[in-house]
Amino acid sequence: QVQLVESGGGLVQAGGSLRLSCGASGRTFSSDAMGWFRQAPGNERDFVAAISWSGSVTYYADSVKGRFTISRDNAKNTVFLQMNSLKPEDTAVYYCARRRPHTYYATVQSYDYWGQGTQVTVSS
Repeated sequence: QVQLVESGGGLVQAGGSLRLSCGASGRTFSSDAMGWFRQAPGNERDFVAAISWSGSVTYYADSVKGRFTISRDNAKNTVFLQMNSLKPEDTAVYYCARRRPHTYYATVQSYDYWGQGTQVTVSS
C-alpha cells in the first residue's frame, strides 16, 4: 500500500517558522516530481510549491515565494517544506503529493498520490 504521510504542522505565531515533512512508504518516490498544496476552510486546494525528482528545479506560488523552501532527501524518501515568516493567511491544511509525469506542476489534477494532510495554524 502506497502512503504519503505529512508531519510537522502545528500552531505558531506570525513571523515564526515550521518545517513540514512528507515521508513515503510502499514505494519509492525518488524518481518522481513532488508538490505541496494547502487548503483553508471553504477554499479550494491551492498550489504551494513543487520540486523535480532530482531537486534541481523548484516552483513556488507567488504568495509564498521568498518565504517557503521545498527540498527533498531521496535517500530517505522524504520531501520537506521549510516555512519562514509565516502569516495568518498561511493557515491551512498542508498536503504533499506525487506528480504524474509530463503534467503541469501547479494543478491538483496533475497529482495522484496524496497524504492525509497536516494542520498549520498561524496566530496573529
